[in-house]
Amino acid sequence: MMRYVATLGLFAILVPAMPAFAITPQQKMETCKFGADNQKLAGKARKTFIARCMANEDAPDQRDKSEPAK
Repeated sequence: MMRYVATLGLFAILVPAMPAFAITPQQKMETCKFGADNQKLAGKARKTFIARCMANEDAPDQRDKSEPAK
């Protein structure tokens, strides 16, 4: 019983201290640039990736679904 009370108390203290999805545009840009760097994107592909990342867009798969992937 004491374990549950301690867990609930800890939870009550930590939850208000953590912002839920509170991210600034600068933090979002850093994350998007990291993703572009990780994929080794350059030029137009990098610019498009960052723009979609910043807009929270999911890029649809451009391949035709009827053809098997190579």
